[in-house]
Amino acid sequence: MARPLTAKQKAILEFIRSETARSGLPPTIREIGAHFGFRSTGSTRDHLYALEAKGHLDRRRHISRGLVVRPAPDAERPLTPQAQPPKGIPLLGETAAGAPTLAVESREAPLGIDPALFGGGELFALRVRGDSMRDAGIYDGDHVIVRRQPAAENGDIVVALLGDEATVKRFFHEGHRVRLQPENPALEPIYLTPRDAEVQLLGKVVGVLRRL
Repeated sequence: MARPLTAKQKAILEFIRSETARSGLPPTIREIGAHFGFRSTGSTRDHLYALEAKGHLDRRRHISRGLVVRPAPDAERPLTPQAQPPKGIPLLGETAAGAPTLAVESREAPLGIDPALFGGGELFALRVRGDSMRDAGIYDGDHVIVRRQPAAENGDIVVALLGDEATVKRFFHEGHRVRLQPENPALEPIYLTPRDAEVQLLGKVVGVLRRL
């Protein structure tokens, strides 16, 4: 039998769940601490460790925004009306096709397109800024359709979150490092190593909607 949660743990779990639903990304440890008025990140981590130990949370180590709420058993789910998901693909904001820029997390009206056209999975869309992927046919103002997934294969075009900065690049794993390669010869690749802790792969680009 699962150990019951304290009132504070329930509140933190609900905050993580609501922020993930609102912006498409879970909050950082600092954002959780600021919301609940904790004086140190250690207090926040203690609550997260407890939620993980009680089976309510998965924590991806060394990744910013690496919190994943586990589905609650039916008996624990709140008895609220089931919200109807919006039709189309959610548009979460912008990503850079150039030098990484501050990720804009502003959920907008969903794109009116059938998700089944892109093979299923958890999909979201981002508006592209910059021209680093022009030779791959991705231009400034286009929308990329992204399937949320934690890993990629060599040659995949991905959206990666580097700290609080997002970028779209082609992915290559090279031994102990990852290369994020632009498709524009005027720009340099980005190299990442295991020491770059605040890195998160948001997903693989599975489609492009051209700006009209």
